[in-house]
Amino acid sequence: MNRLFTQIFLLFTASIALFACSKDKSLDHTKVSQVAILFTPEENRFVKLQPTTSSSVVFEWEQARAEDGGLVMYEIVFDKEGGDFSQPVYKMLSDNGGVFNKATVSHKTLNSIANLAGIASLETGKMKWTIVSSKGINAVQSSVSRLIEVERPAGFASIPADVFLTGDATEAGTDVNNALQLKQVSNGVFEIYTSLKGGAYQFVDRKSGDAAKFYVEGTTLKESGSTTVTGDTKVYRIVLDFNNAAATYTQIKEVSLWFAPDNTTKFNLPYAGHGAFKAENVKVDFKQEGWGRDERYKFRMQVSDGTTDSYEWYGSSNADNQRPTDATPASFYFLHRIQNNDQWNYCYKFKTEADGANIDVIVDFATDKEYTHQVVIK
Repeated sequence: MNRLFTQIFLLFTASIALFACSKDKSLDHTKVSQVAILFTPEENRFVKLQPTTSSSVVFEWEQARAEDGGLVMYEIVFDKEGGDFSQPVYKMLSDNGGVFNKATVSHKTLNSIANLAGIASLETGKMKWTIVSSKGINAVQSSVSRLIEVERPAGFASIPADVFLTGDATEAGTDVNNALQLKQVSNGVFEIYTSLKGGAYQFVDRKSGDAAKFYVEGTTLKESGSTTVTGDTKVYRIVLDFNNAAATYTQIKEVSLWFAPDNTTKFNLPYAGHGAFKAENVKVDFKQEGWGRDERYKFRMQVSDGTTDSYEWYGSSNADNQRPTDATPASFYFLHRIQNNDQWNYCYKFKTEADGANIDVIVDFATDKEYTHQVVIK
């Protein structure tokens, strides 16, 4: 019996040893060589980044060898100019999920990497890159590396999905939970109609957590900090372009209802807050013409760029319209910027019931919906 037990024990021990050897042998097959030669881009290649285009830079290197003859995976690793890759600023797989010995890196991605490497917008600086090869484990970093020099554009490397306005100079005050959201009007471009008073304000990309902060200096949009306002309260259209790190402030001096039959403005709409302009309890009389009663109107906005005053016109998307009814869709009242204004075209029409009545008119540039207006018949 003891002899049988001894034989079983020896057999079990041999099996364990055999398994261990097999495991060690398997691990040996995960070994790869380091990448010995970098092909492109050449040392100190200069690239003027244009992240708003489809431009890219191709990084290419000599293939590494796997001990088992199988596929090798690659990562391209970036660091600051003086870094040693112990704490790289960015890593990414090569093309085709890490299988190809080249990586196509877009200018947009390079712009983000440059930002992480401490190169500010509008500045030129260098980044270091190398290649790590592996079989998923046993990663081997190349002993060779190169520098790439980039010139960053004015825009931001990472454009926020949302932008909010906060501060004691704003209509919402300093509680960031009440911050005013800007409207995204195109990729990377946000705007808001609002008033600013004496105090300070800034823009943030979220209402909670570790929010990115932005401020305006002159016409330049910058990171961190705040902007100070002095003087009287004024109403502005603020446009932030994160693609070009630019800010445009247009003062809204006056919004008026333009009554086409009289070829003049009929009344002003004072600013009511939160992007709305409102005229209350004003009387409207249509103009009697030989063919009937004329009720056409649109809106004239007097604006200033800080130096020169001018007019902007807002009206219908249609050159001509029928009188609205209760069944008229909400889109009839949407506000559209009219580039080539004349007395008659692209006007709205009042409802029949508005003739001789007192009305409220609200022009609404709220950022959570289409810009629109309302006519409330009393």
